Amino acid sequence: MSTVLARPALLALLAALAAGCNNPPPPQAAGPAAAPAATPAAAAPDGTVMASVKALRANDLAALLANALPPPALAKVKADWNKEMNKDPVSDDDRRKFTEQMTKLTAPGAEDKLFAELQPQLKQFEAQSAAQMPMMIAMGQGFIQSAIQQNKDLTDPQKQQTVALIDATAKWAQTVKFTDAALAKQAIGVICKTARDLNLKTIDEVRALNFDQAMQKADVAIAGFKQLLAVYGLSMDKALDSVKAQTIATNGDTAKVKVSYTAFDQPFTTESDLVKVDNHWYSKQAIDQWKKAEQKDVANSAAPAADQPSTAK
Repeated sequence: MSTVLARPALLALLAALAAGCNNPPPPQAAGPAAAPAATPAAAAPDGTVMASVKALRANDLAALLANALPPPALAKVKADWNKEMNKDPVSDDDRRKFTEQMTKLTAPGAEDKLFAELQPQLKQFEAQSAAQMPMMIAMGQGFIQSAIQQNKDLTDPQKQQTVALIDATAKWAQTVKFTDAALAKQAIGVICKTARDLNLKTIDEVRALNFDQAMQKADVAIAGFKQLLAVYGLSMDKALDSVKAQTIATNGDTAKVKVSYTAFDQPFTTESDLVKVDNHWYSKQAIDQWKKAEQKDVANSAAPAADQPSTAK
């Protein structure tokens, strides 16, 4: 359970800390004979990082993506959204299970019914497996650390910082009594409220969401996830409120930003490389991945044309 809770929290927090993002200029008032507006100056690199932190703090995933992706990349995400959401078929069994689960979570009195079902399981786990929790947490910690070391998208300093954060997460998990009935009841309340706020009864409703609708639902899910972690003593918002960013080097269209924050009552520091594109700053990693995706799309679109039989005589 601890690994399941900790890993998404870590990923979401790191996304805010490491992302370089553009800071759109405020709209300009139109004058009767106004000259074309000059290109606004790019926000400072550290300001763009803080814009991502602010978006995640506000549970605003759309703003986070708009900050993290250049307009052409974001436009492609939006254009391909429904195709990507529906590329994998859904079985009738998947539909049935989804509907049953959402009905169970949102029914009147769901909290009491679910707690009544869970309480015997908590007692059984406490009696049979609680003593093994430290070992289970250590195994999960080792698995995630191994995955981090093999991640080619992270620099060595980022890997070190992420591993340190994983260590702190594991120490936190060691102190939490996940079998505590009162905490479990609070957690169930958060889950049921979030499910009701999502207001999605079938999996087909999920797949039919357009980009903007999906972002609104994601905001609800992020807020619920934060509340769930807070039940067990982990406040993402507190960590986000502690973030400070400082531009430590700039060289033309590249910059390095130092990001410091407090999590699990421990100080952490990491660095993020940014690049300027069209007068806005973005994470270098995000831009590199975007360019690779563009190259792949070009190659894929060229392949069918190359395979066409020649009609020349």
